[in-house]
Amino acid sequence: MKTISKFTVAGVSALMAGTALAQAETITINSFGGAYEEAHRECILTPFEEKTGAEVRVVTAYSADAFAQLRAQKDAPQFDVIHFSGGQEIVAAQEGLLSPIDEAKLSNAGDVYDFARANLARGEGPAYSIAAIGLLYNNEAADPKPTAWKDLANEAYADHIVLTDISNGYGMLGFLMINQVNGGDLDNIQPGLDAVSKLLDNGAIVVSTSPEIQQEFAQNDAWIAAYASDYAYTLRKAGLPTAFTQGAEGTPASLITANLVAGRPNQDLALQLIDMSISPEAQSCFAEKLRYSPTNAKTELADEVAADVAYGEEGVKGLIRFDPVKIEANRSAWVDAWNRTIAR
Repeated sequence: MKTISKFTVAGVSALMAGTALAQAETITINSFGGAYEEAHRECILTPFEEKTGAEVRVVTAYSADAFAQLRAQKDAPQFDVIHFSGGQEIVAAQEGLLSPIDEAKLSNAGDVYDFARANLARGEGPAYSIAAIGLLYNNEAADPKPTAWKDLANEAYADHIVLTDISNGYGMLGFLMINQVNGGDLDNIQPGLDAVSKLLDNGAIVVSTSPEIQQEFAQNDAWIAAYASDYAYTLRKAGLPTAFTQGAEGTPASLITANLVAGRPNQDLALQLIDMSISPEAQSCFAEKLRYSPTNAKTELADEVAADVAYGEEGVKGLIRFDPVKIEANRSAWVDAWNRTIAR
């Protein structure tokens, strides 16, 4: 029988140990591509790698696709931290795909607003950014300037309003807010459909994507759109005189969460990444780069940045989170009803 030398055994053992160490020092996450992923890298991932010496592998996958992958890989998930913006963490936690988080292991958790860390023990990760849905408006043409959702019905804005199709996530949240201020709720969207019908009769138009909003503001004399705060900044960077206001009746919120995937070997390292995501430094960076609203109460923003987001105790007080599970359960029926309403 061939004898294996002690040197060879030692070499193999060292190689195996080195491989295990390398695996332990690498985590895989998803991000949302484009400018978001660039900001994600700059504000969180690169500082994390520099601090820990770990490598972060990024899979570009939006929330729905990432959730589908997580479900499909239930027995052998690839992600260590998974990010959602559509509330998928609620269902993922119920299905056991996410691990509960001990708040004591997150040094920044105590500074995060209660609503953004309410269900850590159930496996729903903390929200580290918020897309606040309000009214984008041309601050030179819109007179008077809008301050409330009910202002969409002001005849002064006839022919100058842009609505976004509810197949768009932000469009859905904007519509549900229009429905709510007109007396509806998630069990009855007819008041919202009636309000939309009246807006269309007065000359409002419906678009499907954010670039179409920019086109309407730039070329077709649009003044007001119900959409996310970050897009007001996008329009302003394109040279359009655009401002953002939270409607007085409340602000629908799309919470962007960082979640700990169950069944992975390096959860301590993953928790460090989640902790950095909810730090005031990371959130200040995200707000500056993309105008997402912070969830850490200690985040400090320049005045020009704060004007574009839901900021501070007063700013987040009016945030509304429509039940993502109920939205998903009714999405198909609501889209059908919406399509019948806007067909003209």
